[in-house]
Amino acid sequence: MKRLKKIPEFKNENDEVEFWATHDSADYLNYGKMKKGIFPNLKPSTRTISIRLPEILIQHLKVLANRRDIPYQSLIKLFLAEKIKQSTK
Repeated sequence: MKRLKKIPEFKNENDEVEFWATHDSADYLNYGKMKKGIFPNLKPSTRTISIRLPEILIQHLKVLANRRDIPYQSLIKLFLAEKIKQSTK
């Protein structure tokens, strides 16, 4: 088993990014001893987009969302996620 190098302390995030871009992490970490991380409070990154929808479609979405007691934008995200899941099976 090879001896692992010590990970240096970094002044800031940019220094760390630069370091890992030029060094192999296998020289510093034993991947065989790692455990799967669980991050229950981690929220996925989101990105704002603009989409044009017919007014009648938005009205129908709002009615459906109101029945479920959720914002209509959240309902759109649910519908998109369901359709993508169906399409990738």
